[in-house]
Amino acid sequence: MMCEGMDSSALTHRCALVLFIYMPICQAFLPNFWSRILTLSWDSYTHQYMTEQAILNITIETLSRMVEHQHDLNNEELYTGLGRGFWHAVGEVASANAAMDFLSATRSDPVYHFDSESVEGATQMLREFWSQTVLLTQSKEYQGARRSLGQLFHSLQDFYSHSNWVEMGQQALYLHLLHPEEPSVPVASADTPTCAACYRFSCYNNLLEKMIRQTEPLLTTGYFSTYPVKPPGKCSHGGILDSSRHQGAEGGINKDSTSPLFSPHHFLHKEAAHLATTATLRVLQDLRKEVGPKSFLRLFSVQQPPALVFVMDTTGSMFEEITAARRRAFSIIQAREKSQRTSLPGTFILVPFHDPGFGPVMETDDPHQFMQYMDDLMALGGGDEPEMCLSALQLALTHSPPLSEIFVFTDASPKDHHLQRAVQALILEKQTKVNFLLTEDPSLKGRERGMRKRKRRETLSPDRFSLYSSISSLSGGMTIFTTKKDIHNVSAIVEDTTTSSKVTLLHTKGESDSSNSFRVDKAVTKVMLHITGQLTHCELVSPSGAQQSLPGTDGPLAMLDSSKGLYRVSLLPPLEIGIWQLSIKAIGPTTFSILGDSSLDFLYYFAKESNETHPGLMKIEGSPIAGVPVFLVVAVTGLSPSEEASFSHMTLLGPKGESLQKVLLNSSSSHWSGDELVGYMDSVPRLPFTMHLSGKDGRGNLLERVSAEMIQPTHVQIQVLSAPQLLPGHSSTVLFEIFNHGPNRHFSLSAEDDLGYLSHRDQQRLFIGVRSSVKREVELRTPHTAQTGRAITLTLTVQAEDSPDSNYAVVHLTVIPEEPDKTPPACSSLHVESSCPSLCSQGSWKVSLLAKDRGHSGLASIQLAQGEGTLILSEVTTEIHIQHFPQLHEETTEGVNLPLLQPQKDNSEISNHHLGTGAEHIHQRLEGVQLVNGDYPVNISEWTKGKPVMMRYSSGCCAPQAEIILLDRAGNMRRCHLIASQQRALRENNSAHSVEFTSLLVLMLWGHLALSIIYDPS
Repeated sequence: MMCEGMDSSALTHRCALVLFIYMPICQAFLPNFWSRILTLSWDSYTHQYMTEQAILNITIETLSRMVEHQHDLNNEELYTGLGRGFWHAVGEVASANAAMDFLSATRSDPVYHFDSESVEGATQMLREFWSQTVLLTQSKEYQGARRSLGQLFHSLQDFYSHSNWVEMGQQALYLHLLHPEEPSVPVASADTPTCAACYRFSCYNNLLEKMIRQTEPLLTTGYFSTYPVKPPGKCSHGGILDSSRHQGAEGGINKDSTSPLFSPHHFLHKEAAHLATTATLRVLQDLRKEVGPKSFLRLFSVQQPPALVFVMDTTGSMFEEITAARRRAFSIIQAREKSQRTSLPGTFILVPFHDPGFGPVMETDDPHQFMQYMDDLMALGGGDEPEMCLSALQLALTHSPPLSEIFVFTDASPKDHHLQRAVQALILEKQTKVNFLLTEDPSLKGRERGMRKRKRRETLSPDRFSLYSSISSLSGGMTIFTTKKDIHNVSAIVEDTTTSSKVTLLHTKGESDSSNSFRVDKAVTKVMLHITGQLTHCELVSPSGAQQSLPGTDGPLAMLDSSKGLYRVSLLPPLEIGIWQLSIKAIGPTTFSILGDSSLDFLYYFAKESNETHPGLMKIEGSPIAGVPVFLVVAVTGLSPSEEASFSHMTLLGPKGESLQKVLLNSSSSHWSGDELVGYMDSVPRLPFTMHLSGKDGRGNLLERVSAEMIQPTHVQIQVLSAPQLLPGHSSTVLFEIFNHGPNRHFSLSAEDDLGYLSHRDQQRLFIGVRSSVKREVELRTPHTAQTGRAITLTLTVQAEDSPDSNYAVVHLTVIPEEPDKTPPACSSLHVESSCPSLCSQGSWKVSLLAKDRGHSGLASIQLAQGEGTLILSEVTTEIHIQHFPQLHEETTEGVNLPLLQPQKDNSEISNHHLGTGAEHIHQRLEGVQLVNGDYPVNISEWTKGKPVMMRYSSGCCAPQAEIILLDRAGNMRRCHLIASQQRALRENNSAHSVEFTSLLVLMLWGHLALSIIYDPS
């Protein structure tokens, strides 16, 4: 069904086939709505659905309590008035939840999914997520709190699907997971069998009696794939793509879906989903109690008006601009206080700048405090040009909520051009509009420039303000060239655009003569036109054909407010429904922005099918890749549950408003809580574009909405591999990979953060071959004085040297308190080779393991305490991975990534310069270090730098046991026991597995062919 409405019947067939040709592996509740399609389990509960429904329910409940005195409000009105910001916030939580199944750092690590009996580690991780969520919410770092909350929900929900809790007959929550004081259930020991063999898709009664008894029960969770190695007699996760299901005990116990192909305990899926949903609701209730109802609602941006964000030049020539901004702020605050729409005033941010200083960020949710900030602004000092405008704008972007609108007041050009790419990345990541109100018009000369008090330290280019125009155009904002005499009238744009229900009906640029049309529908109650430039004539035509010329006397259609650089046209009531025409004549370029009052709007993102470890659509971070297929996911917001609407397509509009591509959407669903609208693009356009959504309401009236930001297709991509938490006084490393989807070329790479924690900021030059990639890392040094709960925004940008191709990744990091490290290191089996015959002297056995410290101290030493074999240590690199584990590497290239494997620091000239890992360190690499029983522990703390260590143990079969001792720098110890008799070769059933899987794949493809025929619109 999701393939309906695509460009052709051939595409319908192709979509149906491709879904299973690249079928990923499932190891959790299904991530999102698309997962139901991939697994043919239409009635399965997904992580996304459970998360969104729980947040919606608790939010409505919280609002209902707060507005009990307003008897005229019902739940439907509360739902409609939640606001676009709320749905964006909910989307962030759901996205962080689903990302646990997609990100390389988390998707295969059992500690994030309650897999492989890692209950202790997963429980500790769950409690860390809870502490971070509370800390960040109380610190008003709401974006970080939403991400950690989504991660918490994922692990918590997985517990009920992956464990035997439901099979025990439990109908209550396992409160011990987040409440240590509550009773706990012991976990089955490593040598305790938990399952009996099951050779069917549906595994009834395969848990052993001791695992489901009511008295003295034991907890277990299923092992998944080849990591870690599954001991004999243990339960598998199960499902057709879980290779561990062929090892005794065969079968599995997961309840992720209603499909027996993927979930052996599919018959208990709804019971597991019910408990997972109840647990999610309980977390939200506990969070509301912990932080208070108002902070809880702010966390989800409930009914909040747009943030009021000013970036103010405070040099001596800016008196008029500061006065205008102060008056507008006061007017807006007064209007909000009189309004009964919401009890939450919103966010207020002020960032001053001059030269060489900028900041600090003055942020508050108290409007009177904000007015005090504005009153304290003084136009002093400076007097020369340029200024640190982009540095201040970068701070405003990092602190403002998503979907904000920022207003920059200045009369000077920017000094800090090097921040342009970082600023543009933050604009696109947060979908924030930036408007520049400039009281210096480079087209004017002499006296017309107004009173200038600035000196020129250097010869300034006449197009020195073009960078501002480029930034505002990208964001969907405006650059207005005005005068100090007109700045008060022009600043009315601030009030026009800070109403919570504003939607964009048209945003485009024009030349000297241009004509544009826009649609007003029944969901719009008020319309305001903003036109920048120098107009000589304007003609407005209503849907009925009535005309009015502007400038001129006010007519029957509209009222004009004209100032230098900005024309504000208000359509008069009653609004005519239909298509309006606007024709203009102007001197030079113009920009049109047409806004309407309406709750109906939309959110969107680009996605690709995951072919890693989980079925679903994975959100694409950064700009989409030009010329390749992609999915467009759209969520319509602001419709009440009783309203009906259908949205048929999205039109991609080029820089001049021309139609580049029409993307058909699959569904008539009108609510975020249902399935999103999905469109398939077989090729992303190469030109920049904006989005134009088209649909109809329940009475057949046309609906149109526009997203004004300019999407920049590219041929380069940045993928973040790991983003650690930051600890005061410690260094942390962010790992990422840069992909070149174009020809051989050189790129420049830069990194910026808003707090100055980066150890190196210099731009780096690197070469990437055609369709190749390179891995890089940046180091952040968190000072001892860093405030816990503080959010840090790291912006990575890459730019091709010979083309406009560029892309970005925005990494949100958090400073967390350094608690005593009480977590011992972990060791997990990766690969086993065992061929011990009855005569032990004629055979040998080998095991490969990964050692990792899950605390923040880092591994300190490794010792072989028992055994007659040899233990070889090495760092984790791709080369070593392929050399020692070719079978695992083949599997990884098909999408099954081993967890915790981080790329080794590159020793190329670029990396040496950037990271300080020159040749003097090469001889210190942990490479081929050998240990035997009786050797002293080997100190590895300086070699590993907190990274995992690969261990390879080999021994004769006459010495079937060994013990490795891992120690971290906090003194925590882990004993890793190896017993040859328990290690089974992983290839025992490879042949049968291959035949069975091929047969299943053929059956599934035939099934999808049938479905594609059923739903083929032709």
